[in-house]
Amino acid sequence: MTPTLNTESPRRGRGPKKPRPRISFSQIIGEILLTVGILALLFAYYEAYWTNVESGKLQDSAAGKLDDDWAEARENPRKKLTPELGEAFARMYIPTFGSDFNFAVIEGTDEEDLLSGPGRYVDSQLPGEAGNFAVAGHRVGKGAPFNDLGNLKVCDAIVVETFNSWDVYRVLPMSSTSTDRAAEAVNCFHDTQVGRIAEGDYAHVAGRSITTPDRIDVTYPNPGFLETSVSEGTEALLTLTTCHPQFSNAERMIVHAMLVEEIDKTSGERPAVLEES
Repeated sequence: MTPTLNTESPRRGRGPKKPRPRISFSQIIGEILLTVGILALLFAYYEAYWTNVESGKLQDSAAGKLDDDWAEARENPRKKLTPELGEAFARMYIPTFGSDFNFAVIEGTDEEDLLSGPGRYVDSQLPGEAGNFAVAGHRVGKGAPFNDLGNLKVCDAIVVETFNSWDVYRVLPMSSTSTDRAAEAVNCFHDTQVGRIAEGDYAHVAGRSITTPDRIDVTYPNPGFLETSVSEGTEALLTLTTCHPQFSNAERMIVHAMLVEEIDKTSGERPAVLEES
């Protein structure tokens, strides 16, 4: 018989096996919390960064189409510029936020619409019209056009450009007493408007307020009143709505402004406040 080579290592003496450590309940909870924390960070990154990238592309596309539509309308005056859902129809500037702050305004407030930019409540009025031109926008992620609404002050300008005109709105007073409202309004509103803002039919309309999501009356022709039709003598308002606080959908931040100037674009002029920024 041919001997074979034994390649196995000789077994060394081993002591009794050590028991595996038991996993405690606190360790399990810790692992779960760690996992949840990582997922939360990934979600925050997605909301705050990646959705901005996606929305930026959609906003650029909407703004480009808006420019094309306006160019076509200039060449063909018979072309009707009726906004379709999901399409841009105007452009908004807020000089306080810098000369580069401008967004194409989308028709509609569905989630898909707001991913492209701030969107008009379809039951509200159009820019420059008597009543309330109401616009919603995201505060965090998805372009975050309204991230800084809380920084707006009384008389800050919000300019809306349409095919035909430049509409200049000014943020209404934040105060509640008639004396304070008059003192704030006199700096940027017409005399008649000052009276209506201080102690008339707009004395209840605050420049900025926090409310609950169900308060849709903030978008009505005269905010706070349930009358949805535009009555004679109604001022032209602009209302901006966004979520509050940041990263939450529990409440709404509301900004109200009033039209103080309308410039026909055929004059070739631009609002002075845009030239200053």
